[in-house]
Amino acid sequence: MEAHPTSSRCAEKSFPKKSAVKTIPSRAKVSSRRHVLEESVLQEPVTIIAARDPLLLSPDTKVCVAIRVMQEQHCGSIVLTEDGTAETPVVGIFTERDVLNRVIDCGRALDAVSLREVMTPEPEVLPCDSSIALLLNRMSVFGIRHVPIVDEAGRPQFVLSVRDVVDLLVESFPRAILNLPTNGQPSSNPTREGA
Repeated sequence: MEAHPTSSRCAEKSFPKKSAVKTIPSRAKVSSRRHVLEESVLQEPVTIIAARDPLLLSPDTKVCVAIRVMQEQHCGSIVLTEDGTAETPVVGIFTERDVLNRVIDCGRALDAVSLREVMTPEPEVLPCDSSIALLLNRMSVFGIRHVPIVDEAGRPQFVLSVRDVVDLLVESFPRAILNLPTNGQPSSNPTREGA
């Protein structure tokens, strides 16, 4: 399965030079800008977001194996299907949050605990034709960071994370986001946060 290509639907805009007098935009202008964002990006299907193939495992896989796979692949989630392949429907998801909230405090050896015991069963999934707005709604309402995207039979196609959505917004609005100064100075050496 190939990653879905990202396409930017927002044309770059030219902005007038800033005047010496700073003004606060009216609520109507801010509301209008939000409307443009909603119409141009949020109503697009999730398939425009660049995504990678999901990491797939069986719920019977040991937690120590899953954590090692997540570390090696630099991925925050593993999608669980009954047989660990893309041929069967999603039955659960195991995320970095599950490691922190369910695994660390279980008091058992990681090679003795199966994913079935600590996974999130029946996770929130979305069909391939869902809008980005619906994806963000589910992430916000349910407080989740990873959403499996499935076909009509519930089989995993790809997974979208909050990071994928942020990357889409940065790609859609590069001038507005990437050219921001930090403390009055352009950023010359960006680093990733934490682990």
